[in-house]
Amino acid sequence: MSYLAYKLLHVLGALLVLAAAGGVAVHAANGGRREDNDLRSVLASMHGIGLILSVVAGFGLLAKLGAGAMPPPWAWAKLVIWLFFGAALTLPYRNTSLARALVVALPLLAALASYLAMYKPF
Repeated sequence: MSYLAYKLLHVLGALLVLAAAGGVAVHAANGGRREDNDLRSVLASMHGIGLILSVVAGFGLLAKLGAGAMPPPWAWAKLVIWLFFGAALTLPYRNTSLARALVVALPLLAALASYLAMYKPF
């Protein structure tokens, strides 16, 4: 598969994750409960598929870049962000103030992940 195809799948995965986690965070921030969310299964599916797409395509991109057996430090930082995105679907319902913070934190973390991928600072 080409570099651009991996990149497209990686971005699509990230968009699915952010849309699902953002939707859950906004629902919880507005006082919604997990049981009240009619789109719960759709959002959970989007989130899971997006996580899988982004990590598989991300490793495909690393292979295309010739990263070798040990990913570079910026890729490890992106994996930590990916783990946070993985937990982002369950966090908003635990605490309303946490849900409000996630509405701001999710796009900022996505911007940080993009920065790491584009500039590879370390």
